[in-house]
Amino acid sequence: MKQLFDDVTFKCSKLITNCYSTSFSLGTYFLGKEFRMPIYAIYGFVRFADEIVDSFHEYNKLELLDRFTKETYLALDDKISLNPVLNSFQMTVNKYNIDRSLIDTFLKSMRMDLDKKNYSQEGYEEYILGSAEVVGLMCLKIFVRGDQKTYDELKHDAMKLGSAFQKINFLRDLKADYQIMGRTYFPGLELNQFDEKSKKEIEKDIQKDFDAGLRGLRKLSKASRFGVYIAYTYYLSLFRKVKRTPAAVILNQRIRITDTKKYVLFVWCLFKHKFNLI
Repeated sequence: MKQLFDDVTFKCSKLITNCYSTSFSLGTYFLGKEFRMPIYAIYGFVRFADEIVDSFHEYNKLELLDRFTKETYLALDDKISLNPVLNSFQMTVNKYNIDRSLIDTFLKSMRMDLDKKNYSQEGYEEYILGSAEVVGLMCLKIFVRGDQKTYDELKHDAMKLGSAFQKINFLRDLKADYQIMGRTYFPGLELNQFDEKSKKEIEKDIQKDFDAGLRGLRKLSKASRFGVYIAYTYYLSLFRKVKRTPAAVILNQRIRITDTKKYVLFVWCLFKHKFNLI
């Protein structure tokens, strides 16, 4: 019966992924079958941690995050948890030998969201590392099936791809992050001074991350490459739309990709995958 329990916990993480992110769900669906449930487990874990610091305003966020952190490490040590998200996560971490330092770094970045409102360059880089780059490394460890040599080879590019995705989120959510959460992630950026010049500087940095990310994903095995490429293509399309959008507009609305556009992107990805053009 333990197998049934474990299966149910992975399905819970899959449900969380499907409910919170249609684009990530689509990319995960087109991974090789062996990778899907572990990636759902990673997403469920990071999503719930992020929800604590971003959404639960009427609760004591610090207490909730402390409890979540404690329960995470208990699950990893005991190799079981009655929290379905943590149970599927601990199984994934233990199976693929995901370094706990990655988890430490991620949870530290979540804790930063409770205190920091403005970031220096050092703090910004530390936050990107914890909130995005190490998540990319957790996924990479799954994609390489725990092989350390391949992991080390692709580590840098996987981090940069995660960084690109996160920075795009920051850029399109400038208004919401500031008005709702009181945060400004980009170092030295005052929203009343956000103009085309500062926008282009941020975009230049993001483009470098995208270039490195594409180089790395092309080296992934066929079983994981297509799913990752779908996510890459979605975020690249979002990035291009952000680049076309004036700075003043970004400050007043959230840039989105329509469902119709997402479908067109998927068909394009499928075509390139089928003819080995990625």
